[in-house]
Amino acid sequence: MSSNEEEETSSCFIGKRDDIIRARRVVTSVNGRDILVLYHQGAFYAMDVRCYHSGGPLQDGDIEEFDGRLCIVCPWHKYKITLAEGEGIYQAVDPSVKPLRPVWCSKGLKQRLHRVTEVHGDLFITLDDSPTPVESDRYQTEKYRATLIQGASGKRK
Repeated sequence: MSSNEEEETSSCFIGKRDDIIRARRVVTSVNGRDILVLYHQGAFYAMDVRCYHSGGPLQDGDIEEFDGRLCIVCPWHKYKITLAEGEGIYQAVDPSVKPLRPVWCSKGLKQRLHRVTEVHGDLFITLDDSPTPVESDRYQTEKYRATLIQGASGKRK
């Protein structure tokens, strides 16, 4: 099988391009993985829907630019995740340097990103199935989903 054929079989249809542009954000499940697909400033991005830090719902996060990099900001704890790389970024200061000057730093890859491709107006997602663990992976388990369902049913009582 050619690499193009492998790519096609591992891609999953997620919707029509224009529908996703109108919606701006779509949460979908691909092969048991919960994914946020978003459209911002002419580009599509896809990532695990739950924030790597505490499982916050990234579909509710604002998109902001920090140090020239587009990020989604988790609504729970304001963690910043770059859309293009999945890096967690933060501001740090060196207390020995006066005046204090905050500098943007990277925590490294924290959020698993996935590839979005367009074919004749249809959008497809190809999951990043790299065996290297990423922190957002822990929120893609049946155990975590069960706690979400249990927590939601407890709130309804």
